Amino acid sequence: MPDPVILVTGAAGFIGAFVAARLAQQGHAVHSCDNFNAYYDPALKRARVAHLLAPRGVPCRTVELADAAAVRALFEALKPGIVVHLAAQAGVRYSIDHPETYVQSNLVGFANVLEACRHHRVQHLVYASSSSVYGDRTDPPFRETQPTDSPVSLYAATKKANELMAHSHLYGLRATGLRFFTVYGPWGRPDMAAFGFAEKLLAGQPLPVFGHGALQRDFTYIDDIVEGVVRVAFASPPATTPAHEVFNIGNHSPVTVLQFIDTLAAALGVQPALQMLPPQPGDVTMTCADVTRLRERVGFEPSTPLDVGLRRFVAWLRDWKRGAIA
Repeated sequence: MPDPVILVTGAAGFIGAFVAARLAQQGHAVHSCDNFNAYYDPALKRARVAHLLAPRGVPCRTVELADAAAVRALFEALKPGIVVHLAAQAGVRYSIDHPETYVQSNLVGFANVLEACRHHRVQHLVYASSSSVYGDRTDPPFRETQPTDSPVSLYAATKKANELMAHSHLYGLRATGLRFFTVYGPWGRPDMAAFGFAEKLLAGQPLPVFGHGALQRDFTYIDDIVEGVVRVAFASPPATTPAHEVFNIGNHSPVTVLQFIDTLAAALGVQPALQMLPPQPGDVTMTCADVTRLRERVGFEPSTPLDVGLRRFVAWLRDWKRGAIA
C-alpha cells in the first residue's frame, strides 16, 4: 500500500508546525493548512511556516475549517489518508469573552473535518483534545477513564464535545483524541506561560502570578508532544477496543507556577518581581497526566526535564527577539 498523504490542520500553530515538519522529515507526503487568524500576531505563524515547513517542502494553504465548502474542496484536492487535526481556537481565558469563536472553530470546524474524513474514507483521524477536559480535579494523576463531564470553561467544553463527536461518529471512522498537557518550547504561543512570563521578566516588569503561584501544571516540552502525536498516528488499529481512543500526552511531573517561574528566571538570568493575585475564572488547581495508556500503546512517554526544556526555549526566544530569526 502506498504511503498515505497526510493532512495537518493548524500547521502554522505551535504544535501543528512541529508535527508537520517532523512528518515531512520522516519522508511522508505532508500537506497542511491554517486560517492564520489574529488571536495572536499572525507574523509568528508565518515565521513558523517559513522556518519549519517551507524548508521541508510542506505547503500550507489558507483555509477556514468552519467553511464546509472550503473543507470539502481541500479534501477533494488532497485526498488524505491520515488527518492530524490540530486546528482550534485555543485559550481558556479568551473563551470567556469570545465564545462565538470557539463554537465556530472547535465545534463547526471539527464537525466539517469529521464529515470530510467520512466522505473521503480517511484511514485515521488524530485530533487535539486537552487536559482541560478533566476540570478542576485534585486527585492526580488524571487517567483517561476518569469522568470528564465538569468542564470549567467553554474551551474545555468544546474539547470534550470533540471527543464525544468523534466517539459517536457512526461511519466506522478510526479517530484518536490526544489530551495535551500545558505545552511549551521554542516557537510557542505568546499567550502561554513560558512566552508571556519571559517577556515580562526580560522587560523588568512585575509578573502577575494568579492563584498566588500555588497552581500546579504538568508542563510538557514540544518535542515530547510531537513524538507522541507521530507515534499515535501510525500505531496499529486497536484489536479489541472501539475505533475511537483517547490518550494523555503529558510530562507526568507537575510543578507549581512558582517553581516554573523560578526555573524560567534562572534560565533567563534575571530576578523576578512577583505580584501575587487570586485565581482567574477558568483556572484549575492542577493538571497531572497518567501516561500508562500511551506508554503501553506506543512505547513512549514524555520525559524532558523542565530546566532542559526552558533553556532551549530561552535560547530560541533570545534569537527571536534580536532578529536572528526573521
